[in-house]
Amino acid sequence: MVTHDDKVFKALADASRRQLLDRLRKKNGLTLSELCDGHDMSRQAVTKHLVLLEEANLVTTAKQGREKLHYLNPVPINEIYTRWIGKFERKQVQALHNLKQALEESNDD
Repeated sequence: MVTHDDKVFKALADASRRQLLDRLRKKNGLTLSELCDGHDMSRQAVTKHLVLLEEANLVTTAKQGREKLHYLNPVPINEIYTRWIGKFERKQVQALHNLKQALEESNDD
């Protein structure tokens, strides 16, 4: 069974898809033509990458007239951070805090 997290990790595993996300982070609301500019891949390849990004909910789209605009959705990335990275980071920060307190207490003696 493929979970939502699996789709997000799969989407983020490819450098070309990460580049597309970086472009959307810098300027949201790009058309397919704008996303193709500056890439060494065909329009069809960019479209396939965008489909995977949409399936992972990392990219959302909106129609504006005849054009389809693509937007970065940072929520799935935040969920990955919260679940996989944030928990580990808290322990390290807490350990540094405890070390700081112990050193301050030893200096007071």
